[in-house]
Amino acid sequence: MRLFVAVRPPADVVDVLGAMRREPVAGVTWSVPEQWVVKLRPLGHVPEHLLDPLVTALTDELTGVPPVHCTLGPATRRPGGQWLGAPVSGLDDLSALVFDATIGLVPVTHPQPFRADVVLARGRVPAALAGEPVTAEWTARDVALVADRSSPRRPDLEDVASFPLTGRPRSASSPKRPRASGPGTYRPTHGRT
Repeated sequence: MRLFVAVRPPADVVDVLGAMRREPVAGVTWSVPEQWVVKLRPLGHVPEHLLDPLVTALTDELTGVPPVHCTLGPATRRPGGQWLGAPVSGLDDLSALVFDATIGLVPVTHPQPFRADVVLARGRVPAALAGEPVTAEWTARDVALVADRSSPRRPDLEDVASFPLTGRPRSASSPKRPRASGPGTYRPTHGRT
């Protein structure tokens, strides 16, 4: 199954994204609100037998991590011309934790460094679509392990595990947070791959 680790923007941020212009453009497919996530790490196709170890590794790494402040914007961008995104800042450290937790189980599938975006469109995106102002802020309070069963005509993203960010922010003098173990919130996929 195709998996990725992500943060979902809340409803008020989805409303901001939904209010942006989305004119029909030849060769461009606009994403829908169900697809508006910020990927912390794409995992690609992952054998089902690695699902439980991934949940355990992410639980261990993310337990005690505090909520994260996210900033959307200031304007859309078009990296490589293949997609249009709204950049999100504030997630670099969280992405690094996710990467550290998963690298032993799933090899790198996308080049680093990490770049956080909500993907708004895919295809041959004209340069004129980039640069539209967009701003919003929110606090990410959980991370999701998401199964992507989408087809070209229908998005199908399912959270198979959720990891709450419930720790307290550390002060500069605080020691590194201890690692804790325990189960993540896991919903079996009932054999769907």
